[in-house]
Amino acid sequence: MHHTPSCRLDIAIQSKGHCPCGLGVFFPLLIYFSIQGCDGSILLDSSGSIISEKNSVPNRNSARGFDVVDEIKSAVEKECPHTVSCADILAIAARDSSVLTGGPSWEVPLGRRDSRGASLSGSNNNIPAPNNTFQTILTKFKLKGLNIVDLVALSGSHTIGDSRCTSFRQRLYNQSGNGRPDYSLDQSYAAKLRTRCPRSGGDQNLFFLDFVSPTKFDNSYFKNILASKGLLSSDQVLYTKNEASMDLVKQYAANNKLFFEQFAQSMIKMANISPLTGSRGEIRKNCRKVNG
Repeated sequence: MHHTPSCRLDIAIQSKGHCPCGLGVFFPLLIYFSIQGCDGSILLDSSGSIISEKNSVPNRNSARGFDVVDEIKSAVEKECPHTVSCADILAIAARDSSVLTGGPSWEVPLGRRDSRGASLSGSNNNIPAPNNTFQTILTKFKLKGLNIVDLVALSGSHTIGDSRCTSFRQRLYNQSGNGRPDYSLDQSYAAKLRTRCPRSGGDQNLFFLDFVSPTKFDNSYFKNILASKGLLSSDQVLYTKNEASMDLVKQYAANNKLFFEQFAQSMIKMANISPLTGSRGEIRKNCRKVNG
């Protein structure tokens, strides 16, 4: 892929002055694990034959900030019409979300085109779930050409953003279906979580993924995991279920620079998953619908 000339996409995004996509940096994890690949399919609303990926189990009531993408697209279209794809906007927005919150920067290859369809089933099946086993999560990453280093580094994007009560409730009350909590979760932390995440109700109550520095991109996420205070089961299993993964968690907790360097490399790798280029796909005028 190449870099789109003259269209000051980076300035258009940074001028918004806040994190594009609402969910901060981990929003791209939802985007790129679409079965479609890196093609902006998640931005499509339901229309005609298209069933939006926004309605999938992992995305519904979770993926948000689409209005910010609309604003960016509008600004870019005024500057250079029908030139910059929505998929490229998402890739740049991911990078700038990191930078704006104190995280690493990286060179983003551009030239993606947008899909003309979405895959609800792909979104339901391919996005790692918060209660998946370590091996299931790793397998889903490997199917996209990502390895265990990418898995741990990209999970570090949970240094920013929120999670809903419904995504980790089982850890508090019924981790293994036996009516007992997850004892790999620090119990004083668990007690605090229970005050706003009861056995029933409060599904949409939001909790910081990284309670130490929730608006700063740093390696606190990994330090939390070492202290048994990873919010999601999918966070904590990085330390408890695999020796290689455990070692990486320790490395990133001890060395913020190393984490930043690997995160940037893994983001570039993830952003190159099955992009549409050349004559495939299209450059949407409106990110929410296909052209014409």
